[in-house]
Amino acid sequence: MAAIGSGKTVSSTYAPVRGWLLLPTWLTIGIFMLMPLGVMLVYSFLTKEFRGGVLWEFSFAAYDQFIFDRGLFGDEAPSIEWTYITIFFRSLVHALIATFFCLLIGFPTAYYIATRPTGSRYLWVYLITIPYWVNLLIRTVSMKFLIRDNGPINQALLNMGVIDAPIHLINTNVAVQLGLFYSYLPFMVLPIYAAVERYNISLSEAGADLYAGRWTILRTILLPVVKPGIIAGCILVFVPSLGAFLAPDLLGGAKTFMIGSLIEEQFKGTASNWPFGAAASMILLSIILAVLMLYARSQARGQV
Repeated sequence: MAAIGSGKTVSSTYAPVRGWLLLPTWLTIGIFMLMPLGVMLVYSFLTKEFRGGVLWEFSFAAYDQFIFDRGLFGDEAPSIEWTYITIFFRSLVHALIATFFCLLIGFPTAYYIATRPTGSRYLWVYLITIPYWVNLLIRTVSMKFLIRDNGPINQALLNMGVIDAPIHLINTNVAVQLGLFYSYLPFMVLPIYAAVERYNISLSEAGADLYAGRWTILRTILLPVVKPGIIAGCILVFVPSLGAFLAPDLLGGAKTFMIGSLIEEQFKGTASNWPFGAAASMILLSIILAVLMLYARSQARGQV
């Protein structure tokens, strides 16, 4: 660190008060993140009251319900509860597909924006972020209006003679994917844009001078440099897509039920099973954290 006045470095000068300087951050994290997670963890080990309340009796019943089926009255031999496991894997598949398509469209979009002149570059970033000025619920309802059987898209295609009958998209997996893609595409574009903006374009020019083709430059020069932005974008799209419930609820149907919808139903629907909803949330959170920790560990090993 650069020396200052008394000869002390900046880090050593502020060392005695470093804890106090970080206090607002730790309070914010503790109150608004750790405390809600702690409440959710406690509720996941409570017992559901028959009429919908919560009994302060600690048990593993909620986790057991997620994995095993013990019959209507809980007195049968346990068998694997494939319903909830299927919902979870469906959510995983939807999140992976949404991440793939966001990357497929987001990478060239981010590269195009980052290679524009500075003035127009800011305009493109502005256009990318405009949808986030509107609430996600309103944007999802608007998507439902656009793709419904008698919506503007089908009507335009019918008027142009491209199709003979409306394309049915509502309550399908395609509709859910459209909702996820539309909702989280900027989360992919912006991190990649930031990475490409810092990329030294002369590296590509040097590769071209050495007779490397466009795909070779992309694969061996550009992608390794902007890899952190790509990974950040994939994480920012995958995690919220995995727990999404607005797109499945409004654009999908019973066959597109996802884990986020399942959790929401336990707290707001007729099920009123808070321990099970909390347990499902903790299972989802644990899997996401495990994946992120494995990735962080592999990155740390790669840097050694």
